[in-house]
Formats: sequence, C-alpha cells, structure tokens
Amino acid sequence: MEAVQEPRADKDNLKKELDTALAQGAGPKIARFALACLSGAIPIAGGLLGAASGAWSEAEQNQFNKIFAAWLKLQEDEIKEIGQTLFEVFARIDQSDEKVRARLESKEYLALLKKCFRDWSAAESEEKRKMIRNLLANAAGGEKLCNDDVLRLFVEWIDRYSEGHFRVIRAVYNNSGVTRQEIWYQIHGGTVREDSPEADLFKLFMHDLSVGHVIRQHREKDYQGNFLKAKRTKSTGPANPYVKSAFDDDKQYELTELGRWFVHYTMNELVPRLTAKSDKAG
Repeated sequence: MEAVQEPRADKDNLKKELDTALAQGAGPKIARFALACLSGAIPIAGGLLGAASGAWSEAEQNQFNKIFAAWLKLQEDEIKEIGQTLFEVFARIDQSDEKVRARLESKEYLALLKKCFRDWSAAESEEKRKMIRNLLANAAGGEKLCNDDVLRLFVEWIDRYSEGHFRVIRAVYNNSGVTRQEIWYQIHGGTVREDSPEADLFKLFMHDLSVGHVIRQHREKDYQGNFLKAKRTKSTGPANPYVKSAFDDDKQYELTELGRWFVHYTMNELVPRLTAKSDKAG
C-alpha cells in the first residue's frame, strides 16, 4: 500500500515546492496565473509553465529548473503535452507588452485556458494540439477579431471535428468557390463509387461543417452584406434519374465568417494576417 501512495506523495511535495518557487521573488504574474488555471483544471498539472519564468533571478531560476525537471518525470504523457503547448504559446507572445500581459491575466483568458485543458482533446493528434496552441497564442495578443464566446466555440470545434473535417476546411479556404468534386480531388484525387464508405464519409464531413456553420454554399450579396435570393432556372430536357452526387460539381462552397475566423485563430500557418472585412487574407 505504501508503494502505491509514494508517487502521489512525491507529486504533492513537488507541487508545494513549485508553488513556493512561483510565488517568491520576481516570479512573473502570468506564471502564477497559469499555474492556478491548470491546478484547477487538472489537479496534477500545476507548475508546467517554466517557459514563463524569465523575470526570476538566476538562483531562483536554477531552483525552479531543478524542481520542474523532477516534476516532469512524474507526469503522464498527456500532461507533458500540455506543458509543451503552454511553452510554445508563451514563446510566441510578447509578454513585455502591457496589453498582452493584461489580457493573459484577465478572467476571460483564464476561462479560455481552462476550457482548452479541461478535457484535452488535443491529445488525440499533434494537429489538434497545434490548433489549441495557435488559438491560445492568437487570443493572447494582436488584433481581436471576435469575442471570447466565439473563441470558446472554436475550442469546441477542435474537440468535435476530426482531421478529415479540417482537410475539407483547408480545401475550401485555399480555393473559395470550390465544388464538392474539386474538394474531393484536392484531398484524395481519383474517384470512388457513389455507394462506397468513402463517399458516405465525405458526405458526412460536408454535412457536419455545413450544419455547424463552418462552410456554406456560395451566396451573392450586396454592398451592405445582405444575401440575395438565388434566381430560379427552369429545367429543360428529361429529368435526371439520379440523386445528387456526393461529388457534385455544380454548387460552390465558401467559408462562413466564423469559418474564416476559425482558420485565422487555429490554422495561422495558412493565413498570417486576416482583417475582419476582407474576403481573403493576403
């Protein structure tokens, strides 16, 4: 029984040491802030923010590094991924900017961090982990295109959708106005039968993203952004005996505004800068 309890005791002792190291001297507020966040969301995850400790003295830093190294040896792979993600987030933001620091210490950003790490769906794949990292880094500073309610929705999208969904999103972003057939060829190339499981899965991806308001069929609009009704065309000739193909080459697709923001915040290797009113980033 003692052998079972010993690792937990070691973790508890190390957590106390980490709390002390983070609380003393010139330890930056953001490190203590994120420690509190992770301690609340994941009980054994406290102290994974060594990357944010630039304001410590050399002696304090050496002490923290020693404790931090011991701590990591006791952590599960999932917790290590959270630590790596936070390291990368704080390496991408300017903590010397007062606006950024205020944002990092805000209740809203704390809530966003907790939501990202509560279930940690990013552990499913490296792609999802990077998307969470990008979202947190972009949400911390720079221009703010959308409010925190939308950012929390994006966290849910990362959890809900699969890498197959994200490939469709990328295909639509890279060529706005693309058809289903063109999306399929961009991702897979070649053809498959209409009654194949591959066709069914592709239809499911398109359905999920359309219902989720990530993509939509192209719509004409006026200068005020009002969508115009499509003009009806009378069909001529004999009726088509086939149902609509999974790889239809008629209707065009585009990202919704939410979809564009999602790409900006989570896939910024595709779009380094995006303005709220532009149709496509340069």
